[in-house]
Amino acid sequence: MSFLLSRLFPSLTWRINTKEKILYLTFDDGPIPEVTPWVLDKLNEYGAKATFFCVGENARKNPTILERIIAENHSVGNHTMNHLNGWNVNTGNYISNIDSCSKYVSSNLFRPPYGRIRLSQIQSVKKKYKIIMWNVLSKDYDITLTGQQCFEIVKRKSKAGSIVVFHDSIKAKNRLQEALPATLNYFSNLGYRFDALT
Repeated sequence: MSFLLSRLFPSLTWRINTKEKILYLTFDDGPIPEVTPWVLDKLNEYGAKATFFCVGENARKNPTILERIIAENHSVGNHTMNHLNGWNVNTGNYISNIDSCSKYVSSNLFRPPYGRIRLSQIQSVKKKYKIIMWNVLSKDYDITLTGQQCFEIVKRKSKAGSIVVFHDSIKAKNRLQEALPATLNYFSNLGYRFDALT
């Protein structure tokens, strides 16, 4: 699906063009105390940097976790104030919601929740932000999968320059806690490093 969409919307960032062994791990929907600090601890174990696409409402409620993300040299990105589905709102309301998030999350990176964004919204958002999509979706939000299955997806689909999506959310927690350490361990052993998007 992302391959097809990347052909339709080539101006969005789907992966980073590099031959170096680098993966770009991203985490959507936090920060929350139940999951994000654990993610940060796990990343620290591997000297890994990542990018956190923060929901403004969660950033507002958890400023100390957001501060920790930034202090530990990870990147942050805007993920709207209320996790809005762009297909369900008009462009004006969508931009307004992104602007609300920007009061709490200072970044020029943006990721549309659910990956759902209209062409008119893309045109408006691109005036201020670099829109970051992905080419590997772990599906850690899918309650029908196991953490091992989520890891296998990442293992199979990731290559140099891949942007990988995980979620630091309650819904994804059980699968994330299996898939993330497995991903960090597997790709570290292959000589990969993990960088934040800038």
